[in-house]
Amino acid sequence: MTPRLLRTAVAGALALGALGALGLTHPARATSSDGVHTFRVPDGDPHERSLAPRPSEPFSLIGITWDDPDAALGGTAEVRTRSRESGAWSAWRPLETDVRTPELGSDRDRPGVRGSTQPLWTGPSDGFQVRVSGDRLPAGLRVELVDPEAGSDAVHTAVVEPDDIGPGIAGPAAGPLAAERPVVTSRSAWGADESLVKDPPTYTGDTQAMFVHHTAGTNDYACSASASIVRGVFLYHVQSNGWNDIGYHFLVDKCGTVFEGRAGGIDKPVLGAHAYGFNTATSSVSVLGDYSTAATNAAVRESVAKVAAWKLGLYGIDPTGTVVLTSGADNGKYKLGQKGTFHRISGHRDGYPTACPGQNLYDDLPEIRTLAANAGTSAAPAAEPLEPSAEDAAANANADAGADANADADVNANADAGEDAGQGVLGR
Repeated sequence: MTPRLLRTAVAGALALGALGALGLTHPARATSSDGVHTFRVPDGDPHERSLAPRPSEPFSLIGITWDDPDAALGGTAEVRTRSRESGAWSAWRPLETDVRTPELGSDRDRPGVRGSTQPLWTGPSDGFQVRVSGDRLPAGLRVELVDPEAGSDAVHTAVVEPDDIGPGIAGPAAGPLAAERPVVTSRSAWGADESLVKDPPTYTGDTQAMFVHHTAGTNDYACSASASIVRGVFLYHVQSNGWNDIGYHFLVDKCGTVFEGRAGGIDKPVLGAHAYGFNTATSSVSVLGDYSTAATNAAVRESVAKVAAWKLGLYGIDPTGTVVLTSGADNGKYKLGQKGTFHRISGHRDGYPTACPGQNLYDDLPEIRTLAANAGTSAAPAAEPLEPSAEDAAANANADAGADANADADVNANADAGEDAGQGVLGR
């Protein structure tokens, strides 16, 4: 036996020995479809459960789910992962445990909805180890391994059409504090598999506030990987949590790129799955990364502000103002029916007992509100034009005719270009 094979055999024996010492058996893979592989964590000790180091199918995002969507983990969950590139194991990393199943809508009513941690972006990996501890751990713990690149050649991009949403909800007119619509990377551009979204979007009342989140996990990612991260979060929310769609309305990476989140129209009041107790009449933007440990940058702050200014501006809302919202659930911070006063741009922690969006991003919210206010433009009456002379009128008519011809040519060219590009970017 070669030294390399001997080392491999010893490592395998040690892993199996660790399993035996813990009284566990090697878990069978529960499911493997649509880029998500799952491993069951055997029930047993109500306070501590773990899985020894083991190889796995390729993945780039990991999380833990459990059977009862209303049960809280009530403890800690940590993972180690093995890099596909170097073969090195990471240090132990905690998973955020502040996810809650939405209080209403199709995300709650669907069969197979599960409780979960936040997912963690690991980058290309092929091995993992897990340990979970708490006062009383929920049943049916499962490790979720997400490979956002699996099946990417077969992504379905036919958008699920919304139900009839009524004349009062189908896209508000721009209000007096309208802001320019930001450039947004569309769902088809980041690779949402629309065949996984089974139900049409649900709509609520006018958007009254924006909640700012972070996805937690790592800040050590290249912005060229951001679409993969968004796709991984989408798969985790749909395939692992059992939700109908990704929970957030918008996502922003550390380079300031804005991604379309939940389907249904970025200019419409789509019911999200982002702020347990306050999903109704609110929107959300989540920044990729952990802003408990890292500081934001100007690109992040400006993009979050632009999204919030535009979304709130559709309803004529001052992004520096406040609003009274009513909780739709007992969520650990607010009781069902309890009213609270919120900034129009609030952090997730303002409505729910969580560290999200991280202290650094939370501390930036006052600046983001100011940036959002500056992004809006108050509607002012147009100045009365001077009456043109007959000579000027003739010149203007000739110029307008030429401009119309050029505009028609530009429209045709842009239409051809949009068809070739697959309409991958929304906005201006």
